[in-house]
Amino acid sequence: MGWLNIASLLLGLVAWFLPIIYLLRKNKTNWGQFAVVSMLACAIALMCQIRYTQYLVAIEDFSALMDTAQAVTVSAITLLSITVLLNIFTFTRTKRHTII
Repeated sequence: MGWLNIASLLLGLVAWFLPIIYLLRKNKTNWGQFAVVSMLACAIALMCQIRYTQYLVAIEDFSALMDTAQAVTVSAITLLSITVLLNIFTFTRTKRHTII
């Protein structure tokens, strides 16, 4: 079940890098597709963490839960906040360039 943590990390990075990749592109079309995939990657990353927590409860590893609960909470809030902010920034930059 350690693969859930790796999957969560990789999907979180995908969620962050997609808006950045979009901004670096010369052809600024299909913003919605990038945003949807970015938010979807963020959601799946969070679901991996929820599933891992469920696994720890199932095997009754409460010491691991107590050790990691704070870090998982901070990580989830950080992942979601930065993903949303990056997508909002990308949206505003895209709309500003299409108006001008």
